[in-house]
Formats: sequence, C-alpha cells, structure tokens
Amino acid sequence: MSAPVSDITAILLAGWRPVPDPLAVAAGVAAKPLAPVAGEAMINYPARTLLAHPAIGRVIVLTQAPELFADDPATAWLAEHPKVRFEKSGGGIASSLTALLDRADLSFPLLMTTADHVLLNAAMLDQMAREASGADIAVAMVERATLLARYPGSRRTWLKFRDGWWSGANIFWFGSGKARPVIALWQEVEQDRKKGWKILSAFGPLTLLGAVLRIATLRGGIARVGRRFGLTARLVAMEKAEACIDADKPDDVVLIEAILADAAE
Repeated sequence: MSAPVSDITAILLAGWRPVPDPLAVAAGVAAKPLAPVAGEAMINYPARTLLAHPAIGRVIVLTQAPELFADDPATAWLAEHPKVRFEKSGGGIASSLTALLDRADLSFPLLMTTADHVLLNAAMLDQMAREASGADIAVAMVERATLLARYPGSRRTWLKFRDGWWSGANIFWFGSGKARPVIALWQEVEQDRKKGWKILSAFGPLTLLGAVLRIATLRGGIARVGRRFGLTARLVAMEKAEACIDADKPDDVVLIEAILADAAE
C-alpha cells in the first residue's frame, strides 16, 4: 500500500430498494445483502475484504434495518466486530450519506462500496486509495475493453465517451468535506441512476452534449464537474475487470460463483 493514508473509514452500503429483489426472493431472505453467493451471505465478502485491509480503520454499515444482520447467524459476526458500526439509513443513498457526513465523529477520507461487491479485493482497494489520494472525490469505473478481454460474455450498463465505454465499479472516494455539494446533486438524480443521460444532464448541457457526440472524455468530464463545484474530482480506471461485476442479477451470481471457484483452485 503506497497511499499516504492509513486510517480510511469505509462505508458499506447494505440497503435495498422498496420493490422485492429477485435474489432475496429466490433465497428466501429478508434483504438482498443476506442472499447467498457460493453459500455465503453476499455482504460477508466485501466486509471481510475491507476489514482485512491495513488502510481501513473502521467500517460503517449503512442499512435500513441493522437488526436483520445482528439476528442472522450468517452475519451476526458483523454486529460483534469491534471495527464495525451500523448506522440506519434513510430514504436514499445520497440523503443517508449526507446525514452521515454531518456527524462530528466522521473523519475523511471515506471509501464507499456496496454489499453486492462480492469480488472486491485488496488490489482494488490499493488502486483506489493510491489513485484517489489527494482528490476531494473520485469514482471507480471499468472500461469495456478491460472487462471483455477477461469476461467476453458479461453484460453491463455502459456510458459511451470519446475515451471509451465505461461501467461503474461501485467504489467511491470522498477525500474531504468539499464533496458535499456533489452528493447533494447525486441526491437529486438518485432515482434515475440507471439512466445515464439523466445523470449527465444534471452535470450540465455541455457534459451531456459531449457524451452524445463523443467529443468529451470521461476523465475530462469528471474533472470539469469537479471544477464546477470548486473541488478536485478524479476518475479511477480500475485495472481489475472484476471491479464492475456485482451481484445484481441471477446471471451475475452464476459468473461470480465461477470466478470464486476458479480462485479457490
């Protein structure tokens, strides 16, 4: 670990949408983060990765119902771990994160990821901390060629820019309190997070037009959005293809379990 930070607070998003999740329904569990992947509750994978990393000082699990995890034998260890704290989330990720940032006991930098990021590993955390260090906000993404070179059958949601086709990796960095106005903007478009054009248009017409005409790079666009808010914003282009494979659909779980099985051999 070469990043000049040694006490990152990790925020692990372990909430769920109000509509029934197919993975949770199929597994007969109350919430998606409890759904099993290769026989293990999915949240346990990223939680263990975060807790094992020397740069992570503590993990805050943000969820609507902390008691679900404390009461489930598969995840009760999380509620008992000295480096883990549960916080109750509100109506959305951005609003819950804003409320969390307003707490006096929360220090920067923060690294945020999701309970369905089953394949999260130390190398991804190393790269994120190294390349995001010094930025007020950073977003991890994977370029399509990186993913398809290793997993040609994997299907993702892509945003098309001049410097490639990009998919989110569900790893975010907040280096300082300057990130708050961007989180406020995120709150405005949160309900449309799967609609790339809606998110881009919220950043301004030039960003949207640049994406449509492919005259803008994603790296440049993120930096420009940062300047608009008076902060340093950065893209982290993840080296590991697995960074953008989350357990969102049954097909994803099949792929993830195959990857886990290969790694165990």
